Parts: sequence; structure tokens; C-alpha cells
Amino acid sequence: MSERTFVIGVGMTKFEKIETREWEYPDMVGEAVGAALADAGVGYEAVERAAVGYVFGTSTAGQRALYDVGLTGIPIVNVNNNCATGSSALMLAREWVQAGLADVTLAVGFEKMTRDALSPSGAMPKVTTVDRHLEVLVSTYGWAAAPMTAQFFGNAAREHMDRHGTTAAQIASVAVKNHRHSVHNPYAQFQRAYTLEQVLGDKPIHEPLTRSQCSPTSDGAAAAVVVGERYVREHGLEGRAVEILAQAMTTDTEEAFATRSHIDVVGAPMTRAAARQVFARSGLGIGDVDVIELHDCFSINEILTYEALGMCPEGEGGTLAESGATTYGGRWVVNPSGGLISKGHPLGATGLAQCAELTWQLRGEAGARQVDGARIGLQHNLGLGGACVVALYGAGTLDGSVAGPGTSEED
Repeated sequence: MSERTFVIGVGMTKFEKIETREWEYPDMVGEAVGAALADAGVGYEAVERAAVGYVFGTSTAGQRALYDVGLTGIPIVNVNNNCATGSSALMLAREWVQAGLADVTLAVGFEKMTRDALSPSGAMPKVTTVDRHLEVLVSTYGWAAAPMTAQFFGNAAREHMDRHGTTAAQIASVAVKNHRHSVHNPYAQFQRAYTLEQVLGDKPIHEPLTRSQCSPTSDGAAAAVVVGERYVREHGLEGRAVEILAQAMTTDTEEAFATRSHIDVVGAPMTRAAARQVFARSGLGIGDVDVIELHDCFSINEILTYEALGMCPEGEGGTLAESGATTYGGRWVVNPSGGLISKGHPLGATGLAQCAELTWQLRGEAGARQVDGARIGLQHNLGLGGACVVALYGAGTLDGSVAGPGTSEED
């Protein structure tokens, strides 16, 4: 699989608070796919295969979602990898091009969520996708009256505070930054800045997390068109094509459960492993990266991800968060879109929304949230249960102007 792969078109809907817009999932998919195809300058008839991701929905919803776009008879594969679904669909679309199975592929992610989507009622079945994770949670901290995911990440935050002296204010500073970034994103569910005092004083969800530190339930869709190098050159797209330099997916290993650590349970080992793979495959390091879209489902996870990506030593993520190194004028700009916390988190769409943001950033098309001189972007998309996808994107790779190899903090 040696074919180089490029994103030539991206599109997304505005992410919306659930039940505020009268639309069905084919409507949102049509809007996102239409924008991606227009951005790529191709018609749907050019697409040879499609991967469609969603978490809450029936079998073959991907087909139904695309049938209103066109009935072309192409293979459509449905993808469900929890919160990493969108990037998993992108990975599949990329691999088809890499393997020479198609010249033009489409990756789509969508979600139309309900109020009880993340809080199922009734008795918990004996076997669930996160039963091993839950065993660690209940045996270490017990069960609390809070959403399950908030308990996982809130407990990881408490563990980080106990181990490393991280403060509630440092964790909350992530939300302050990301809400501030989203003010300039017209696709974001929230577009309001918060002070640190407002974040800390917001409604408690699960200590130390408050409401504005948690990603909301959201509706929305996003899409990307993926092609190979030959297609880019034949159609004169060198100036707009963004290369996926490397991409890796990892799942849980025994480390996630054997340590009894909530930091491990919520995916830090998966992130470390995926990051090592993409840096090794690309010859680049975290020091080469300019802009990052990472999975801040809760504010603490951004801090954990800083450490797992090698942006700082273990235990120093809180210090990095409050230092200004991860916003405009700092070493990296992390989540210029507003991240999941502020942009919103329609589960199946999140990974492709990250792809869209990085594509716009590397083309210099991000408007008021543009990161100056951005040439290398990193994407991190995480799903409990578990899956983690990390990818590196590069601009200007066909004319040789992309930054050369550097070193990571681990080197």
C-alpha cells in the first residue's frame, strides 16, 4: 500500500444543540457531502467507494444517508467505533486509495442524538462494550450519580491531581481556551467565551468537572473526499490538496486495565501507541507540528493527550495548559475550532470535523481562527471501548515545501 493520499474536499454542517433544528440524518449528510464535493470540484458520480460512520442508528443507515445524494450503486460500508467513528471512516476511505482499489473515496460521519443517548435507562446488561472499563471504575471509585463518561474522565482528573498536583484551575483553563477559540468558528455549537471563574463556578457534573468542561450532545455531519497523488496531479489540485502523511489506529491492551488507573482506562496508552506509530511512519515529531485538533471530550482529556503525544513530560500537562503554549502565540495552537467542548460532539461526525478544520488551516482558509504559517497538522480522535486514531496532515507536500523531519519530546 504505497499510494500517497490526499484530502481534496471537506464539508460540515453547523453543529447544533439536539432537537433545535428540524432535520433528519439524510438532510445533514446531504449538506455536509454536498459541501465536500463542491470543495473538491467533483460530482458524486466520481466517488467509487464510501465509508459512513455513526454511533446511534440502524444498520445500513449509511446507505440511506447517501441515497438522497445519489443512487450510483457504489460500495457503502457502515462504521461504528464509538467516538472515534469519524476518523475510522476516514482511515478506511484512505486505505482503499492506498491499496489502489479506488481513485476517489468519500468518508462521512453523522449523528442525530437524543437526550438519553448517553444515559441509557433500565438495568445494565451483563456484557457491554465497556464492562471491563466499568469494573475498574466501580472497584476504585464506586458508582456515582453522574453520566458514565463524566465519571470515567472526572476520576482520571482526580487521579492526575493526586499524582501530580494538578489543580482544578489548570484543568478548567482548557475549557476557557477552547470556548474562546470557538467564538470565531461559525460551525461551532457554542460561540461564547467564558472566564476561568465562570468555568469553575458552572454547574458541577462530576468533580472536578463542571458543565462547561464537558462536550455536549450534538447533531451534525461532516465529510471528506480522499484521492491519490495521480488524481491530484491530473486534475491540477496541487495547491489545494492536503496530504495525510501518516495515520494509525490502536485499541486497548492489557495496560488499560492491569494498572487500575483511570488515566489508562480512558485511553492514554492507546494515544501514546498511535502517536509513536505516526511519528515513526512520517519521520516527523511533535516539534514539527503547528496545529492540533484533539479529542477534548472533557477538559482533562486534553491535558492527558498533551502528555501522551509528547508535548510535555508526564504530569506536566496542567502546567502546559495554563502556560499559553497551546493557543495563538504559543508553541502549538490546540483545538482552534473550539474542540469538542465548544464546537460540539455529534459522535460519528467528530473525527471528520477535525479533518475539515485541519484541511482549512493547512490551506490558509480558516479565517479569523487561522494559525499563521500552519504547515503540519495533527489529529487525535478517541473512543472508549476502545479505539484511538492519530493522523498527521501536511500542506505543500507535492512541491517539497513541507517542513522536514524533526524530533519529538521523547527523542
